[in-house]
Amino acid sequence: MQRIRPDVDIVLDLLKAVLEAQPASSFVQSLLIQYQERGGLSKKQLQGLYHKAAKIKAIPAGKLATLEAILLKRPNRYKSSLPSAEPLYKKDEVTGQMLESILEKYPQHKRVLFFKSKYDGNEVLTAAEMAELQRFNKLLGS
Repeated sequence: MQRIRPDVDIVLDLLKAVLEAQPASSFVQSLLIQYQERGGLSKKQLQGLYHKAAKIKAIPAGKLATLEAILLKRPNRYKSSLPSAEPLYKKDEVTGQMLESILEKYPQHKRVLFFKSKYDGNEVLTAAEMAELQRFNKLLGS
């Protein structure tokens, strides 16, 4: 953040004033340490400092107004809503109908039973398996 007057640091002044008024506040102590180490605070941290400082009568209103202006300049970060839950695998209805029609006529067909177990287990049938199933459907079903 570039400042117009680098010798004036409102955030540091407010941190020290709040720490002077509330020396036991671990929140303000941690903010001061983070500000000194990183050189800045996040918008949420600055909002917390503003709420702490607003409760103290000894802090000048101009410094609070400056902190509020700094907060208004900061961008708001919004989390996007979670996407709707959709099943990972959608069963192909045509494949299910082919399996059912074959198994109606030939309930003990082992290869088709294998395909049915894969279909029921939400496993994807490969192209070769689909071609084989269609061939069975033509030969046995029709």
